[in-house]
Formats: sequence, C-alpha cells, structure tokens
Amino acid sequence: MKKIIIINGPNLNLQGRREPAVYGTDTFELLLAELQARYADVELSYYQSNVEGLLVDKLQAVGFSYDGIVLNAGAYTHTSVALHDCISAIDTPVVEVHISNVYARETFRHTSLISSVCRGTITGFGLDSYRLAIEALREMRTDH
Repeated sequence: MKKIIIINGPNLNLQGRREPAVYGTDTFELLLAELQARYADVELSYYQSNVEGLLVDKLQAVGFSYDGIVLNAGAYTHTSVALHDCISAIDTPVVEVHISNVYARETFRHTSLISSVCRGTITGFGLDSYRLAIEALREMRTDH
C-alpha cells in the first residue's frame, strides 16, 4: 500500500470560505473524505499549517518514508527558499498543486520557487488538482 500525504500551506485551512469565486465552496475536509474513499488502496494522510517552519518540519518527517507528497504551499510557493531546499533534500517525490490557475492571476504568482525541485506541477483544476496529483503519484515508481 502506497503512503501519500497531502500537505497544505497558509490559508488553505479556510478552503470553502476563502474567496469562493477563486477557490470554490467545497471544504477540504469533504474533499479529503472523498479522496480517502476513492483511493482505499492508498494510505492517505493530511497536514496543514500556516507556518513555514512547520511545513519544513513535516516534509522532513515524511520525506524519507512516504511514497509521495502532494504539496500546495500556498503563498510560500512564491517566497520560500526554505521549502525549495527541503524538497531538494528529501527522497520522496513531491507534486506541486494549485487550486487556481496561478498564471491567470497576479504576476507575482507566476513564479514558483519550488517547481524546479518538484516531480511535477498541477495547476488550475480546482480541488480536482489534488486527485490528479494522487493519480500521478500512484503510478510513479519509487524506491521505498
């Protein structure tokens, strides 16, 4: 059984209430329950923090034992050298996800400091971006 964790960064705890026109009205708790039911063959866990250092700590904690990480780093995508360096240091493949199409938004969102060290990036498919990332990680060969 593959072990995959979804890690969400700042403000994603407000999913369903935050800017519904951009992010939709479904809560992440609802999505997680749907994903866990759909992927019963995957040990799927979840972590969210608004604190950059705690995200680094979590990535380090799972980055040598899990089969995949789905990471929505939120605003830290565009600012965090610490997350970039952490992803570079771990073995577990990371798929970067974004709910909105960041390239159709403000210019500052067009630059990701983590994309270059992630296995791939999925952006703009709403909450379905998480499902697409899980699908990719399920099919990916790992050394674990």
